[in-house]
Amino acid sequence: MLPSIFILVLVIFVIFVVSGSIKIVRQYEKGLVETLGKFSSLRNPGPNILVPFFQRMIRVDMRERVIDVPPQSVITKDNVSVVVDAIIYFQVTDPVKVVYNIENFALAALKLAQTNLRNVIGDMELDSTLTSREKINSQLRVVMDEATDKWGVKVTRVEIQKIDPPKDITDSMSKQMKAEREKRANILEAEGLRQAAILKAEGAKQAVILEAEATKEKQVLEANGEAQAIKQVADAEKYKIEVVYNAIHEGKPTNDLIAIKYLETLGQVADGKATKVFLPLETTGVTAAIGGIAELFKDPKDSKNIDKVTKPQG
Repeated sequence: MLPSIFILVLVIFVIFVVSGSIKIVRQYEKGLVETLGKFSSLRNPGPNILVPFFQRMIRVDMRERVIDVPPQSVITKDNVSVVVDAIIYFQVTDPVKVVYNIENFALAALKLAQTNLRNVIGDMELDSTLTSREKINSQLRVVMDEATDKWGVKVTRVEIQKIDPPKDITDSMSKQMKAEREKRANILEAEGLRQAAILKAEGAKQAVILEAEATKEKQVLEANGEAQAIKQVADAEKYKIEVVYNAIHEGKPTNDLIAIKYLETLGQVADGKATKVFLPLETTGVTAAIGGIAELFKDPKDSKNIDKVTKPQG
């Protein structure tokens, strides 16, 4: 009976010892093995065997984690109190340092973030604080990364969630932004009216220029047409005179016939409206012929004289 109980207890003890000596490290963890309280080795993910009662394992999460910094009141350089809320992203790079160099990294990082947040925003004015979140994030990340490097932690990002100024400051900023928007709207409207006036004036100017050019072209065309017409009339008159001249000389008219034609021409010139008739100077032969015709009108019954005048000589 006693040996059976002893064997059972021994089996249970062996099972307990074996189960205690096998430790499973997950994929996202690192295992720190201490032998009699002293760090002895670093174990990778997977099953690991320890010496029972002499060794123990501390698991360290190597994933990126986040710390939410509670909202806190911070005074800016121009003495305005703002409420700032931030988030810190960090990742363990050295599991040995994060276990043995700092007792509670989460609490230490939280206090460090709050302190440096006051320092960074305290050096900036309110307007810069509200418009320079990226600058605040960058400065805070650099400061915290330097401070946490000896803890075996890498601060990957720092994000400012919100910055809330006092209500009176918010109201003043809203009024200022409204006034600025109205100012920009008035400027844009004035600029639009100015551009419209300029375009209208340029359009009127262009219209006047085009109208003047059209008038000029019209006058030039009319003058060219008139000149062409005058030239054609002159050419026609020239042709007419040449034809008449040639016909007269080819017909070889006598002085008597010339005198009669001359009198007909005088009749057309002196149509009753003119009071004077001018005769050319070189009219000796014509004058003699006219004198002979006048003699005919004195005695119209004398047919011999008429035959003498109308009959060609020579």
